[in-house]
Amino acid sequence: MELYLNQIKVGADNFSYVINSELNRATVVDPGFQPEKIVDFINSKKLELEYIMLTHYHSDHSSGVNILKNLFPKSKVISSKEDGGKIDAKIDFFVEDGDEIKIDEILINIISTPGHTKGGICIIVNNEAILTGDTLFIGDCGRTDLPGGNLFEMYNTLKNKIMKLPDHLIVYPGHDYGDKPCDSLGNQKCTNKTLVAKNLNEFSKIS
Repeated sequence: MELYLNQIKVGADNFSYVINSELNRATVVDPGFQPEKIVDFINSKKLELEYIMLTHYHSDHSSGVNILKNLFPKSKVISSKEDGGKIDAKIDFFVEDGDEIKIDEILINIISTPGHTKGGICIIVNNEAILTGDTLFIGDCGRTDLPGGNLFEMYNTLKNKIMKLPDHLIVYPGHDYGDKPCDSLGNQKCTNKTLVAKNLNEFSKIS
């Protein structure tokens, strides 16, 4: 795992992430359960929290936002516009497909990935890692039967967005559902049943 990207297991199987620059400026991604773990990590590394980013609005990925915001009032909360209104926190600014955020030597690219929710996003870090939230897990993808989910949009996202990304990216998912906490996208393209599916009909039958 790269030193600047820290995977923190929270709750039963969620992952939160802390991205930190060489100048100790930090971005937290998906602070859901046990935000105290994130706070302890930030304080132990003497980081300055700049941004709180959300891959989607579900509470297991966003319930810790207000706690972090209260402790680090200068931090800015970021989400997609589509999901922002469903989050129980003030969103400081919205991002959309193709946006870039630069934090010192860290470059973050935003990809719109609807399917699990209408406004789901994935976050590419330094063209080395991709934080996929509940869009893509190790060996599976996010559910589409929850409010805002859409089977066709998920299939389109996986085939026309995720599959076209470079193989070297390391997938860091929003949940610890697979046989490992992260994996190369190239390997997932060959082994993940939701990426291997040849068409929408085949994809729709995956359980």
